[in-house]
Amino acid sequence: MNKLPLHISNGSVLTNRLNELNVEGEILTWQEMLCEGPTVEQVYSDEFLKLRKDFFSTFYDIDLVTSEIKQELDKLNHSENYSEIILWFEYDLFCHINMIAVISLIQQKKIKLPLYLVCSGKVERNKNLKGLAELNAGELLKHYMDKVKLLPEDIDIATTAWSIYCGKDHNLLKPFIVKKSSFKYLSNCLKAHLERFPETKDGLNVMERNILEIVKNTAIKSKHHLLGYALNYQGYYGYGDLQVSRIIEKLSIFFTEEEENRIKLNRKGHEALLGQHNFAKEINNNMVFGGISKFDFQFNKKENKLIKTVYNVS
Repeated sequence: MNKLPLHISNGSVLTNRLNELNVEGEILTWQEMLCEGPTVEQVYSDEFLKLRKDFFSTFYDIDLVTSEIKQELDKLNHSENYSEIILWFEYDLFCHINMIAVISLIQQKKIKLPLYLVCSGKVERNKNLKGLAELNAGELLKHYMDKVKLLPEDIDIATTAWSIYCGKDHNLLKPFIVKKSSFKYLSNCLKAHLERFPETKDGLNVMERNILEIVKNTAIKSKHHLLGYALNYQGYYGYGDLQVSRIIEKLSIFFTEEEENRIKLNRKGHEALLGQHNFAKEINNNMVFGGISKFDFQFNKKENKLIKTVYNVS
């Protein structure tokens, strides 16, 4: 009996596309957003699952059905059925954190199959960043044909980065920003991750500042309108509606919704963009990234590193 590939897709939308294209092999659909919330190094251990279930319940009022996750992941317990594993993950931080977790899980299960990566990003027709599900059939199949075999050193980078992400010192990720690997967009994603922490000057991170700049410079009619802009102009984050909507709610202290269907910055919003005060505590976005809270550190732009915060947030 000929063994077939196991494809690990970055979500149900891509899984449906691969099924439509009759891509040979079995598909494991990875449904997570590990770029937010607490994690531990042992992927999908009991401790891991409890942390994730509690996180989704507390932050997003979502009941994570762990039995469905376990059922899908059971495919990795039968690696003898497959010839190789092909990872389908995109250029952004959302996908890359999931990807290094997947690679770590494969290593933790001591699976020895060849690992390949299909990663979207800039496409030739317009050089814009595109997600895998946004590619047309020809582009998607070409990406598949051009898949990259991961080398032992690539796998070491992924598992080490995952271990650091689950740990307490994310500055240890900095050397991987300049390290060469088969992960074309890892450098951009790690930079983006460090810039998710509040900047020392104003207490805003890059995405928060960008959203306030959109409000300042664009005729925004509603929070829903703002959501569309923020999703389209978020660079390497790859956040979904759920995540960006939560950020916008946290930023609502900086703008006013006026009667003429217009959102405008208030005085506090202008002060934030001018860097006149550190607003991190007022934003109170107590998000957790892997092993640390967003409030544990601030990003010092001048030193290009994370430093411990000097205030306490209850």
